[in-house]
Amino acid sequence: MISAEAFLIVAFLIGYLFGSIPFGLVLTKLAGTQDLRSVGSGNIGATNVLRTGHKGLAAATLISDMLKGTIAVIIAGSFGGPNAAMLAALGAFLGHLFPVWLKFRGGKGVAVYIGVLIGLFWPAAVVFCVLWLTTAVITRYSSLSALVASFVTPIFLWWFGHLALASLFAVLTLLLFYMHRENIKRLLAGTESRIGKK
Repeated sequence: MISAEAFLIVAFLIGYLFGSIPFGLVLTKLAGTQDLRSVGSGNIGATNVLRTGHKGLAAATLISDMLKGTIAVIIAGSFGGPNAAMLAALGAFLGHLFPVWLKFRGGKGVAVYIGVLIGLFWPAAVVFCVLWLTTAVITRYSSLSALVASFVTPIFLWWFGHLALASLFAVLTLLLFYMHRENIKRLLAGTESRIGKK
């Protein structure tokens, strides 16, 4: 019989394996475009896929990266409960950021962040998306939109009494800020690219 601790380890590994699937790289290769890692920022996420000029591929990457987080959380939660679901969320996020298949050089985690939010507490995902869109419309900075939305998310979860989730997403937010450290430098310097800028 598998112990509770073993279930939690399995949940984390399920999350990591789902999260480490580099959909941006896979989809662009299948489409016959150049290696995504040689384009723009070299990132494997949807924003960099968009720089290849393929809006459909970028949308597919965004949806796939979101769903891998959601699915990992749902699977783990179905057999291990809330704690397993949260560990799967952490695993999926880390898997996307540091995929073993790509020498631990992955994406920045925004889509997976949304995906695991959907799986754990979907109203917070709605809040995240509304904040992202509002900030993007006002500033036209994709990176700043993600930073603002992720900063508010743990506060929103805490305010509504989801303390464990608030703690988890505080950690994910710190990781997301770390992955956006170069964007933050460019934002402060006024050199960050805006949405729609050629």
